[in-house]
Amino acid sequence: MFQKNMELELRIEDMGVDGEGIGKADGVAFFVKDAVVGDKVRIKILKMKKRYGYGRLLQVLEPSPYRVQPLCESYRQCGGCQMQALDYAQQLKYKEKKVWDSLSRIGGFDLNQEKEYGKQGILFHPIIGMEEPFFYRNKAQFPIGTDKNGKIVAGFYAARSHRIIPNRKCCLGVDVNKKILDIVISFMEEYHITAYDEASRKGLVRHVLVRYGFTTKEIMVCLVINGKNLPHADRLVERLRTLAGMMSIVLNINEKNTNVILGEEIVCLWGQAYITDYIGDVKYQISPLSFYQVNPIQTKKLYQTALDYAGLTGVETVWDLYCGIGTISLFLAQRAKHVYGVEVVEAAIADARNNAKINGIDNVTFLAGKAEEVLPEYYEKDMQRPEVIVIDPPRKGCDEKCLETILNMKPERVVYVSCNPATLARDLKYLCEGEYEVREVQPVDMFPQGVHVESICLLHRKDS
Repeated sequence: MFQKNMELELRIEDMGVDGEGIGKADGVAFFVKDAVVGDKVRIKILKMKKRYGYGRLLQVLEPSPYRVQPLCESYRQCGGCQMQALDYAQQLKYKEKKVWDSLSRIGGFDLNQEKEYGKQGILFHPIIGMEEPFFYRNKAQFPIGTDKNGKIVAGFYAARSHRIIPNRKCCLGVDVNKKILDIVISFMEEYHITAYDEASRKGLVRHVLVRYGFTTKEIMVCLVINGKNLPHADRLVERLRTLAGMMSIVLNINEKNTNVILGEEIVCLWGQAYITDYIGDVKYQISPLSFYQVNPIQTKKLYQTALDYAGLTGVETVWDLYCGIGTISLFLAQRAKHVYGVEVVEAAIADARNNAKINGIDNVTFLAGKAEEVLPEYYEKDMQRPEVIVIDPPRKGCDEKCLETILNMKPERVVYVSCNPATLARDLKYLCEGEYEVREVQPVDMFPQGVHVESICLLHRKDS
């Protein structure tokens, strides 16, 4: 019935996991990028499967009452913001539903939004949103390239491609990003510094990374280069140093043929090789390679919820799995007897130990290795049972061996911090088939204008 290149009209009734609009024609669902729930649209069919298809938005015939004017002119081309055309209140409803649906459909959990946990099911709290859902990112990575006329451009990749959409002023980042890019590109043009070309693997400057401390107002500029040094670097340093708050100007050496942005070697051109910032009262040193949450305003709310769920009184032993540079570990250490942090990236563990030192926190131990290997090893060695285990895994979720060890260790409480509702639901189901039950779920919007959502879940042992 439906074929590629056909045009048809749809009413968008729902939104998919990647923020695309979903409408139906004769019972067939079509996924349409840039359409929002409530729109009546004209689309062109791009691809057909047996039971569904994909369409390109040609025209909004009747705009949804939830459609808003995007703040960014590059919104549709750029792959960074999928939901800027949707009213923020509706974005929050979409993300809340995303977590709810995953837990109920994949996990099989019974949820409620009443005042307390009880027979009605798991207490599901309303999502925590932002008062200002723009200009919140403390980190920006701009690919550098050339356009068809040979002009140097900086911006962001188009969705599912490495085609650069020129944009020096991202409305998710801080204002100083544009000033930095203007200086860098002006410098490159003046001194004939080449931009990297992925096809030929020639050219020098690959990316410009900017980190910004929301509390300290400190700035780091890192140029990722396809070489060992930057010609006339002293001239660039002179110009960047004029920006208020500049603390660190560094090079990152990446000569590999890879999609990974950062290499392993850092060369400090001026200042120090890190900036500092705070989450609550805890101070962190952040290098170009450090994993650090990009939304500090929401991170404080996220970690405070994790701390509340942990229920610490000062006598508990806590394990923090996938701990990164120790952000949650140090937050928990303020109320715990002792915290053990585990992370596979050794550089992150070095940062974590240093962060503990600069804060004078001595009731933490950081261990390098895979959580699914370190945790069983330590448990088999001393058989001590922690009161609380905190998990904050990557999007793929927890390794099953790690979950199995948690069941063997039998902590009173498990606090699961997740960036992927689907793997969260899968892992919670595994734990609840053992000796645990989920008590509370708190979604947090860490990425306004994007489709991802964080969640925190509190689990108790069934016999506690």
